[in-house]
Amino acid sequence: MIDLLAPGLDIVFCGTAKGHISARTGSFYANPSNKFYRTLHEIGLTPEQVSPKDFRKLLDYGIGLTDLNQSESGMDKALTLSAFDIAAFKEKMRHFRPKLIAFTSLTGARIYFGDKKISCGLQQRTLDGIAIAALPSTSGANGHWTKDRHHWYQLPGMI
Repeated sequence: MIDLLAPGLDIVFCGTAKGHISARTGSFYANPSNKFYRTLHEIGLTPEQVSPKDFRKLLDYGIGLTDLNQSESGMDKALTLSAFDIAAFKEKMRHFRPKLIAFTSLTGARIYFGDKKISCGLQQRTLDGIAIAALPSTSGANGHWTKDRHHWYQLPGMI
């Protein structure tokens, strides 16, 4: 699956890798239990709730999508660390220059930074001046969602 990127976006959401349903359907965050699109609408980043099959509409709202691991799919615990291409991700972000990069899981942020102690929220480190945030996963498998979702609601103020 290709990235959903364009120059000058407000925000690029970066996941670890596509889940099996997303890989099969060619959509991002396609599992029905995933709260990604509903959350984007609830926090005011989209005026409507976009469906996974219509993910390309997100560009109209200044939102892009990508993953650190472009060659595998599945749950994070099944992914191969060597398949995460941090250099390619950095190159894409330097090229497209979004206002904010938001990792859609702590796992993704921790892999990117190479730091297992990263916590949710706006990070002090940037990518050549591009702000970076770490968010809790919207996956249905994230049992901490109820406790940690407030980080998503802080996003509009970071852009």
